[in-house]
Amino acid sequence: MPDRNFAICLLLTGAALASACSFVVQRDGGPRPGTVNTDHIPDAVPKSEPRSKYGNPESYVVNGTRYVVMRDADGYVEKGIASWYGEQFHGRRTSSGETYDMYAMTAAHKTLPLPTYVRVTNLRNARHVILRVNDRGPFHGNRIIDLSYTAAAKLDILTAGTGVVEVRALDATADDAVAAAVPDPPVAGGNPGAFFIQVGAFVSRANAEALRDRLAAAGDILLSVSAALVDGRTLYRVRIGPLDDVEIADNLVARLGALGVNEHSIVTD
Repeated sequence: MPDRNFAICLLLTGAALASACSFVVQRDGGPRPGTVNTDHIPDAVPKSEPRSKYGNPESYVVNGTRYVVMRDADGYVEKGIASWYGEQFHGRRTSSGETYDMYAMTAAHKTLPLPTYVRVTNLRNARHVILRVNDRGPFHGNRIIDLSYTAAAKLDILTAGTGVVEVRALDATADDAVAAAVPDPPVAGGNPGAFFIQVGAFVSRANAEALRDRLAAAGDILLSVSAALVDGRTLYRVRIGPLDDVEIADNLVARLGALGVNEHSIVTD
């Protein structure tokens, strides 16, 4: 089952944004197995489109968190956890005002302009799809994109409900051949799809080790401090992992919140 636990704001419109959203814990699903052959549904084909009239405010607030919509998608690449949504939202309006079709090659994203074309690659098996982002979500702290039922089927994450992916924005003027020519991200050997929860990055190694020690004192958490060169300077990253189970990661993030650590990111290297 997918983990889209909150009903998202289906139509984001200026001042009505906050009042338009309703959040309830629900479960979602797809059609009966074998009723739809998703293999025959083609990828979205990137094309130049104007920004949607709806769903593109400068910023909006959901569950107390403010999201700032990007001016453009140029150069956007992110790795993290994907989820999917299906029949519970099938036929409803998306944030762009279009009708959600769980069989279409679409997705929801919190901050990319609507519409944006993206290539999503499952880092565990190297499968990839090209999607049109026309909705907002997922409003879960550990998720970066919500896939349609068909997209999730093609990436083989239906059963698990989530998967570790790379999301890469495509040139809106590119055709499908150009989009397909974008190099695949490497699939890690040994434990493909493994990821870390990064809880801090410091110039001072002492500060990084102090955070590691504070969190380690709270229980059995696999913590490490590693150095990385970022923009010409050395940063000391405090990370939990490697992990390969999203549910475990969610439980760890809840524990971090109880310790007052609310800022974190999912990273794959």
